[in-house]
Amino acid sequence: MRYQPGASVAQTAVRILTEAQIHRVYAVVGESFLDLLDALQRERSITFVSARHDSGAAFMAEAEGKLTEHPAVLLAGRGPSAANLAIGVSTAYQDESPMVVLLENPPQDPGPTSELPTADLTAMFEPISKWTGRAESPDEVPGLLVEALTRCREGRPGPTVVAVPADFWGVPFDSAKPVAAVRPPATGALGRTAEAVAQLVDEARYPVVIVGGRARAARDELIAVADELALPVYNAFRRQDAFPENHARYAGHLGIGIPARQLDALERADLVLALGTQLDEVTTQSFRYPTPSQTLVLVGTGIEPARRGGLTFRVDSEVEPFLRELRNVASPRQRRASAANAAVHTFMTPPDTSGATRVHPADVIRAVRKLAPEDAIVTSDAGNFAQFMHRYWCFTAPRSQLGPSNAAMGYAVPAAVAAKLAEPRRTVIAMAGDGGALMTGQEIETAVRYRVPVTVLVFQNGVHGPLAVHQARKHGRLSGVTVPITDFASWARGLGAAGYTVDDREELEPIIASALVRQRPCVIDIRTDPDVVTPDIRLTTLLGAARPQQGGQ
Repeated sequence: MRYQPGASVAQTAVRILTEAQIHRVYAVVGESFLDLLDALQRERSITFVSARHDSGAAFMAEAEGKLTEHPAVLLAGRGPSAANLAIGVSTAYQDESPMVVLLENPPQDPGPTSELPTADLTAMFEPISKWTGRAESPDEVPGLLVEALTRCREGRPGPTVVAVPADFWGVPFDSAKPVAAVRPPATGALGRTAEAVAQLVDEARYPVVIVGGRARAARDELIAVADELALPVYNAFRRQDAFPENHARYAGHLGIGIPARQLDALERADLVLALGTQLDEVTTQSFRYPTPSQTLVLVGTGIEPARRGGLTFRVDSEVEPFLRELRNVASPRQRRASAANAAVHTFMTPPDTSGATRVHPADVIRAVRKLAPEDAIVTSDAGNFAQFMHRYWCFTAPRSQLGPSNAAMGYAVPAAVAAKLAEPRRTVIAMAGDGGALMTGQEIETAVRYRVPVTVLVFQNGVHGPLAVHQARKHGRLSGVTVPITDFASWARGLGAAGYTVDDREELEPIIASALVRQRPCVIDIRTDPDVVTPDIRLTTLLGAARPQQGGQ
C-alpha cells in the first residue's frame, strides 16, 4: 500500500484498517486518540463502538475475534484505561482469539500539561499477548499496525499490541517507503503427515477425537471424517459448537462435573486426535487425559507441544485441509457408537422439576432452548449457573457458543453486544449470574445506544455459588458469599432496556417468548433456588454433611 501525500498517521492507519477489512473498533471515549477517532469518524466501513468500561470493550473485541476468526481493534488510553483491558486481552490470549490493541503511550514531547504523568504499560501486556511493538517515531506506526494485523492471525491466533505516543497520530506521514500489505495467515504444510496419521488411525483399536475452537471452520469435514472413520468426538471445554451435540458420534463435552461413563471412549482410547485445541486443564480433566499410554496427535498451526510422557505427534496445519487429506488416505471403518454417546443423552436430559417450589436453573435452560432459534448465539459468564447451560443446552448450529475458558467473570453481556453487531440477523442470548451481571452489565446501555437487541438472562440466587460450595465442604458454614437481591429489571429499564422479573416457574416461557421477539435489549431477572448450586449439588446437603464433623472436633 502506498501512502497518500498529506495524510496524517491516523488517516494512514484507518486506510490500513479498511484494506484489512476491519469492521469495528472498540474503546471507551476519552481524550486519547483524538486524531485517530476523527479519522475513524470519516470512514463508513468501520464502526466505532464506544463502551461504558474498558473491560467491556476488551470483552467485545475478544468475542468478535472468537466468533468471526477475524480481528477487531481495541483502543486503550494510558494508565488506568490500559490496565482495565488486561482481563479481556488475557482471555483473547488463552482462547486464541485474534485482536489488535492500540495502546496510548505518553506523548514523546509532553510540553506544558496539567495531566498527571503515567507510565508506559506496554511491558504489562507482553506475557498475555503474542507480540508487542512500540513506535519510536510517527513513520513507524503504519508498519507496526500492519505487523500487528498480520501476527494476530498467524500460527496460534491471539492479541497483538502496538504502543503509540499520543502525539504521533496527528503528524503527517512522510515516509516515502510503501507500507506492506497485511499478509494472509499461512495454512501450514501437510507433506506426508496425513498419511502417517491415517496409518495410526487404521492401526488403532479405539481412536477418539477432541475438537477445539480453532476447528470450527472445519465443521463439515469433521462430521464427514467422524462418520467415515467411525470416530467418537469430544468437544473441548466451552467449545460445544465445534461438533454438533446431537450427532451419533458425539461423545460429550469435556467440561466440569463429567461422569465417568461419559468418559468411557476417552478412557479406553489408544489414539487421541486433538484438533485445534490447546488441551487446557478442564478439557483434559485436570490433565488426566491423554494418559501416557495413549498416542496423541496435535493438529493446528502454532499449537504448543503437550507436556506429557506419552508419544506425541504434531501436525502444523490448519484443521480443515488436514481432515480433507485424512479422508482421502484413511480406510473407512465400521464401529458402533461408544457407550459415551449413550451416556451423554442421559446426562443432557433435564431433571423432573415439577415438584420444585422455586425456579430451577434447568427449567430456564429448557425453556430458552425450546423457544430460541436453532442457530441462536449463546454467550456465558463463569459461575456455577453455567454448568446448567453446558449440560442441558444442545449446541447443534455452528458458531453458536461464546464463553471464556479462563473463567473470566463479566464476559457474557459485552460479548453478546459484539456478537449481535457481528451477526445482526441471529438471536443472541447472554447468560450471567448476578455477580457477573453487576461487573459489566452496564454494557446494556451500549446495546441500547447502538440498537442491538440482545436478551440477557440473569440467574440470581443471592449467593456466590462456587465459593459457597468450597466453604460448605471445608468448614460446614458460609462466610461472605451472600449477595443482596438486586432488582435487575428496574436497573435495565433505567439503562433504556426492557426489564422483566421471573420468580415463578410458570412465568418462564411467556416472559422469555416475549423478550426474544422484542426489537430492543431485554434483561430477564430470574430468581433461582439458592440451594441448587450445580446440577448435582445442593447446598443444604453439603452443609448438613459437614456439620457432624464440625461437632466432633
